[in-house]
This record gives sequence, structure tokens and C-alpha cells, in this order.
Amino acid sequence: MKEFMLFIRNEGDAKAAFTPAQHQEFLKACEVYIEKLVKNGHLKSAQPLVREGSLISGTPGKFRETGFQEGKEVIVGYYHVLAEDLNDAIAIAKENPELAYTATARIEVRPVKMKEESTSFVYPSGQR
Repeated sequence: MKEFMLFIRNEGDAKAAFTPAQHQEFLKACEVYIEKLVKNGHLKSAQPLVREGSLISGTPGKFRETGFQEGKEVIVGYYHVLAEDLNDAIAIAKENPELAYTATARIEVRPVKMKEESTSFVYPSGQR
């Protein structure tokens, strides 16, 4: 199995208009999705991201720090998954509840680089 990151992107707070019942329904759908990923051996980790923080840019000595632009697309969470290949990871992403509950959601599916081929450096996995 190969590792992939699924970055959940959405515009602003796409779920702000949800009623409390709709929000609970969405959260339950996420729990079911996560439980399925765990059961099938696909999930390494998953977490939503809090809607605060900073964007850092620039170079040493000339850093800039700005807040998020709420009206623009932001990463609202991630899933670190195991899949056979990119197509398998895409299939996993297509089942994510964010796509079913919000029209502005997008999921970026990216392979995780485990090793630098030119130096043979193996990146730490966090598992010891």
C-alpha cells in the first residue's frame, strides 16, 4: 500500500448555514466514513482544521504573516490514507461526506513521498 494525503478544500465556512440537525447529520456521516476507512485498513490519520491561524511567506529576515482570507478556499481538514495506487486513493476521496454535503468542496489527492531517490533519505513516518 502507498500513502496519500487527501486535502479537503472548501470556500469560507460552507456549512455555516446548516441547521444544528444538518450539522449533526454531516458529523455522523464523517464518523461513518472514518470507521469504514479504519475497518478497511485505509486510514493512517484524519482531522479537521480550526478556522484560525496564519499564512507565513517571505524569506528569512523578510517574513510576512497574514490571516486566512475567509471568502477564499481554505483547507478545512485532511485524511492520511493508504491505497493501492492513485486511482484507489481517488475512489476513497470520492466517498468523503464533504462532497455530498457542500457544493463548493474539493479534495486534493496527493501521493506522499517516502524517500529521496537521489540521496536514499527515508522521511520519518511518525511511527517508531
